[in-house]
Amino acid sequence: MRVTLGGSATQRRDLRTGRTIWMERGRNRLDVGPFSRSIKCDVAVVGAGISGALIAEMLSEAGLDVVVLDRRGPAVGSTAASTALLQYELDIPLCDMTKRIGKTRATRIWRRSRLAVDALRARTDRLGLDVEAATRPSLYLDGKILDPAGLADEADARRDAGFEVELIGPAETERRYGIKGRHGLMGFGNYSADPRRMAAAYLAVAETRGARVYAPAEVVGIDACENGVTLEIAGRGEVRAASVIFATGYEMLKGIPRKGNFIMSTWVIATRPQPKAIWPDAAMIWEASDPYLYICTTPGGAVICGGEDEEFESAEARDAKIAKKTAILTRKLGALLPSIEPTPAFAWAGSFGNNPLGIPTIGRVPRMPNCYAAMGYGGNGITFSMMAAQILRSTLCGKGDSDGDLFGFNRNF
Repeated sequence: MRVTLGGSATQRRDLRTGRTIWMERGRNRLDVGPFSRSIKCDVAVVGAGISGALIAEMLSEAGLDVVVLDRRGPAVGSTAASTALLQYELDIPLCDMTKRIGKTRATRIWRRSRLAVDALRARTDRLGLDVEAATRPSLYLDGKILDPAGLADEADARRDAGFEVELIGPAETERRYGIKGRHGLMGFGNYSADPRRMAAAYLAVAETRGARVYAPAEVVGIDACENGVTLEIAGRGEVRAASVIFATGYEMLKGIPRKGNFIMSTWVIATRPQPKAIWPDAAMIWEASDPYLYICTTPGGAVICGGEDEEFESAEARDAKIAKKTAILTRKLGALLPSIEPTPAFAWAGSFGNNPLGIPTIGRVPRMPNCYAAMGYGGNGITFSMMAAQILRSTLCGKGDSDGDLFGFNRNF
């Protein structure tokens, strides 16, 4: 199948605006250069954000010759705008997902999300990567989606699926967190990290195994057949690969089936470091509401607060709301956690992909032999990035993945 696009092979979006907290921090130096001549490889990974980095590192460990291509550069797109909540809990409560797609599939999806968080933590530790990582519990507050009775039902659903949880009432929520009048559901073993540092660290490991990273490198043509894939790079030659993976986040491959994916806009603030004001367990806090508020902390004690998501993809409209949304988030943060100084030191806006179930689409692209994609990450972006790396490694190495049917383009739900 020959696809000549006369422009980029993937959608081009203004992914983020504003000053993110992660851009102020250093990261691994990488051997990155512009694409200048035609090359061959086993696997070409299009996208050098956190998804492309995790995929490239895992495939390089499997012994494959990997080339990474990015139109901008490593970890400067959506990855830099991430809030880095690496949770296993999905945006759609387990009890609600069960009603939509059945208990068996819903439980498998939630369990695989749990495994992805555990695997990312274990792999990062095993590789000895300094990414400002921390293990955190989570506090899920009752809201418009789940009232206190609904939160109790969700606790039962998670316990039945094998998750360790704790249901706490308003008195205990206030004692532990200073949050008044709210019921809470505690989850355990979630994870946080600096997303740019993590992406660069994983790419650096891949480079030690021979992976090559090129930027800028714009894919403008795709020739996919049973014998392999040729990518045309704008004005620079071509990449001939046995397989290609599109890990371009919300800049999806043009013409690809969307599987219900759509674009959301979100807004985030981050405070100055205030470690003495942080609650004892530094739990990630989020709400069973729409739009919901989510709060986490950095190891240095800065508070990150985001939400107020809206379903539209206009970067101009998104950016026009930064001042208003910053004021709303600041007010909500101060009201929920009175001990925190909510004044933002950073404020930014970004776009992300989602779908009605809040799950990613990972697998072979229909009608494009040897082409694969990972897209539609929802609120669990980095968790799903790790899941994609696991599934695609198993697929490309001929093993298959036991949960691949849940996330592929051919799923029937």
